[in-house]
Amino acid sequence: MTQDRSQPTVSATAGRLTRGRLLARNTLFNLIGQGLPMVVALFAIPLLIRGLGTDRFGVLTLAWMVIGYFSLFDLGLGRAMTQLVAKKLGEERTNDIPPFMWTALFMMTVMGGVGTLVLSSLSPWLVQSVLKVPKELQAETVKVFYTLALSLPLVISVSGLRGFLEAHQRFDLINIINVVMGAYTFLAPLAVLPFSHHLLPIVMMLLIGRGIACLTYFCLCLRLFPSLRRQIVVKWPLLLPLFSFGGWMTVTNIIGPLMTYLDRFLIGGFISMSAVAFYATPYEVATKLWLIPRATVAVLFPAFSTSFQQNPSQTAELFQRSVKYLFMVMFPLVLTIITLAPEMLHLWLGPEFAAKSTVVLQLLVAGVFLNGLCFIPLSMIQGMGRPDITAKLHLVELPFYLLAIWWFIITFGIEGAALAWTLRVAIDGAILFYLVYRALPAGRPFVRRLIWIMAMAALGLTLAAWQFQLALKVLIWGMTSLIFVLAAWKMILSPWERAHVQTYLRKPLVLFTKG
Repeated sequence: MTQDRSQPTVSATAGRLTRGRLLARNTLFNLIGQGLPMVVALFAIPLLIRGLGTDRFGVLTLAWMVIGYFSLFDLGLGRAMTQLVAKKLGEERTNDIPPFMWTALFMMTVMGGVGTLVLSSLSPWLVQSVLKVPKELQAETVKVFYTLALSLPLVISVSGLRGFLEAHQRFDLINIINVVMGAYTFLAPLAVLPFSHHLLPIVMMLLIGRGIACLTYFCLCLRLFPSLRRQIVVKWPLLLPLFSFGGWMTVTNIIGPLMTYLDRFLIGGFISMSAVAFYATPYEVATKLWLIPRATVAVLFPAFSTSFQQNPSQTAELFQRSVKYLFMVMFPLVLTIITLAPEMLHLWLGPEFAAKSTVVLQLLVAGVFLNGLCFIPLSMIQGMGRPDITAKLHLVELPFYLLAIWWFIITFGIEGAALAWTLRVAIDGAILFYLVYRALPAGRPFVRRLIWIMAMAALGLTLAAWQFQLALKVLIWGMTSLIFVLAAWKMILSPWERAHVQTYLRKPLVLFTKG
């Protein structure tokens, strides 16, 4: 994987699409695009539960989950679209883009049709045997699944169209649609409730929304890249690079969620359903922190793809800065949650959850922190055009993780499940950073320095997890935060970055003294 040290001339397009200011702005767009729909959901979900009833709302959420999983029928072509188009843009080979675009869209539409047939044929079995839907709702739910199956070509095509916009770093357009559609997903069912409490009209409204979103994405792609209108062509030889990249992405997309959700099934099977609640609730809290790294890597993936072939030293710089900034944003949040975990759970869910879920929350938050940092080397390796490496890593990990989490659950209960998950992501992260160390010689000094930084962070988080009196915990939190600020200033930020921060800090002082 080691890259040749010779660096070709950087294209103007590659320089424009990998500017730090553009990437920072797009990351902010992603945070807004993912955060605002969550705010709408916070207010809409209680109203939907009251209007639909618990059973019907449960069916609706299961339907959303199933349609999300069946979107794997895109076979990674959406991600392949982003990587290949970004690479072509970086090489200034824009004439090669339309054939890739139309070939990928054609195949994604075909695969969406296959997904429609598969989900339609499986719907009665899923509803009656797998999902345990109440008998009085089974007929209605089967119709809902049939309707959702029709949306699969739209869902899968949207991933390709969005990937095309991501390659062009047009996250402003993407997140306008995300905010509108995210709000529509919850507000459309509310608009139906005054007229009907059945799920079928609600799902029909959602299907209409998906169609409008797909058409909007398509029109934006044509407007952004007019040559798509002039070169409408499907080239079968292009399927090889698309499926070569997308196939390995599909392996990752299947095994990754499996290792993510497996713990809850095993806890329910080996312990009890109440134990699932004591585990799943802190898990949902901890994984909300993924919002930050996910918003970041969505922007970095096409930037890595654009820059790696043209300018590996710039790729190393993007990698270093993104890891540093993500660490500095996430560590204070993680430190605060781990320090105050029992008090937060007691206040939010009561003493029983505080007693049984505190250690679980602390372990999972630490794991989410490590895993969030690992999103960046994972994205970089895939952006370099090597998704096979991460897929093979997950294939090797899976059997060992199955054995480990089984033993940890049997031996230590839900705390063991959290510990097994955190150890897995820590080992996974160490391997990913080592692969980056091998691939990018320019990034090796930073990776070596990161080892010491992470060791200090682990020590601080371990101390924060001890159950002291609240006053002592706050004191430890303050001291750890102070050490973090000093270490970040001396060990993480470069001299240029420190000078930049000092310039910004002086501006308010200058304005105050002038006033």
